[in-house]
Amino acid sequence: MKVRFWGTRGSIPISLTAAQTRAKLVAALHLAIEHGLNRREDVEAFVDSRLPFEISGTFGGHSSCVQLESEGADHVFMDFGSGARPLAGDYLQRHAPNEPQTYHVFMSHLHWDHIMGFPFFTPVYIPGNRIIIHTCHAQAEQAFRTQQSPPCFPVPFDALSAHIEFDLLQPDQRYDIAGYGVQALKQLHSGDSYGWRFERHGKAMVYSTDSEHKLGDQAALDRFVEFFADADLVVFDAMYSLVDAISVRADWGHSSNLMGIELCQAAKARRLCLFHHEPANDDAKIAQVLAQSRQLESIYREAAALEVSTAYDGLEIAL
Repeated sequence: MKVRFWGTRGSIPISLTAAQTRAKLVAALHLAIEHGLNRREDVEAFVDSRLPFEISGTFGGHSSCVQLESEGADHVFMDFGSGARPLAGDYLQRHAPNEPQTYHVFMSHLHWDHIMGFPFFTPVYIPGNRIIIHTCHAQAEQAFRTQQSPPCFPVPFDALSAHIEFDLLQPDQRYDIAGYGVQALKQLHSGDSYGWRFERHGKAMVYSTDSEHKLGDQAALDRFVEFFADADLVVFDAMYSLVDAISVRADWGHSSNLMGIELCQAAKARRLCLFHHEPANDDAKIAQVLAQSRQLESIYREAAALEVSTAYDGLEIAL
């Protein structure tokens, strides 16, 4: 089982500004001068192995889209954020348009940043493809149709050539879909959101974004600990700091890195991946949050270490 991240931002897609790009170049050149680099091969080795990721790369700007890949014939991913557009390009590179494919998409919820990539997911325009949208929201089809109705988009929903299905599932029930054992859990978020747990061949992955966790609601926290139990990977909404999540941004429907650490440690999960990054946070800030999170994990650790990473567009994690 492999997890690929195609979109990791929350609320709205972003891109690097000219000023941010310049800051990366200046920082990289200063470090190159400090290390006395004057040969091309030394520069390339330095960039590949020693330059901090927040300078040499970027965490990216697409909104939520995460792919789950295994040896099965059908394709599985979560959410139609703007990351669905480059995901579509990858699929089309590997499968010719005359080779019909089946795509299973599990929706966390219907807010715009999580469905905006659907009109740009090229397989929906190719006859013979089958797109199955798994959701716990009865109004899912209405939301997708509304997004493509005038004046929002020039191509109406009924003009799409693929066969598109909406599969209404119930939370807290286990389903067998595309070779995975799948279960949804209702989360605290405006309009409701749902986390998804996927199990296959003894491995478990949890996708839990757009979810707020109240410190005083122990019963709800216990449900998430059970949902995360022994997971090999938990992709977790860590949009805010804990201070923001319980004060100025309380009731905004998102969580923090510290809450993710506490829940995953209690659940004995093996790896936590911070996700749904605040669009106002640049690469340096996200890297700082990751460093702080790893420090906090070591402070609160009581048993086995929890591996903490942060998602970026293009990240692959093998389970």
